[in-house]
Amino acid sequence: MSQHLKQSWPYPELVAHRGGGTLAPENTLAGFREGIRYGYRAAECDVKLSADNVCFLLHDDTVDRTSNGQGEAKLKTMAELSMLDAGGWKGAAFAGEALPTLANVAAYCRGQDMLLNIEIKPCPGRFEETGRLVAQEAARLWAGAAVPPLLSSFEIEALRAAQAAEPVLPRAFLCEEIPANWCEILRELDCVALHCDHHALTEALAGDIKQAGYQLLCYTVNDTADAERLLAWGVDSLCTDRLDLLPARG
Repeated sequence: MSQHLKQSWPYPELVAHRGGGTLAPENTLAGFREGIRYGYRAAECDVKLSADNVCFLLHDDTVDRTSNGQGEAKLKTMAELSMLDAGGWKGAAFAGEALPTLANVAAYCRGQDMLLNIEIKPCPGRFEETGRLVAQEAARLWAGAAVPPLLSSFEIEALRAAQAAEPVLPRAFLCEEIPANWCEILRELDCVALHCDHHALTEALAGDIKQAGYQLLCYTVNDTADAERLLAWGVDSLCTDRLDLLPARG
């Protein structure tokens, strides 16, 4: 599977960051709806585990910033998390928006033919189990899909667990600064792609990554000039907050 994807990248050039970028509350179905409204065919989201091991969407280790709740996410059951308002902080129009489970998102994305990059985002101390359980849930939810979700993470331990649990699902290594041993990491984890902060990339390094047979995604690209430059360097996909500024394309 991964060798095939190195040669045939099924994801479009533009990917909606955290569902709908800055146009809707992040990591909510409202965000995914914005992505569809702007013609995006792919989105990225963050997935972690509740206290009772349900895969759900949230970026931070706590619920404080993006909900009306407080406290560590890993200490709350999905029943408790589902009671939170994850949209009101973004505006009255989004009040009452729920923290979705990965199952909720899978149903929406598959119904809309939207492709998904799942960032495995473990809470502290839960790297291995998050990688394993998110991969297993993704494999179950996307069984039979023409294009499986792409699993990515900053945490090598989580990616290693995902690889062991569901080796057929494609993986990508996420990094802010590109380490000198990037090729060794990608080879060890049998990744199809490297995902990096676009500020860390040079044209030469982009060429090296592509020459090695890997795909390349950059985040978070919110400027038209940056987007054109990176695509000219051979970057395959750009993750953006500005769905309104960067029109969806192939």
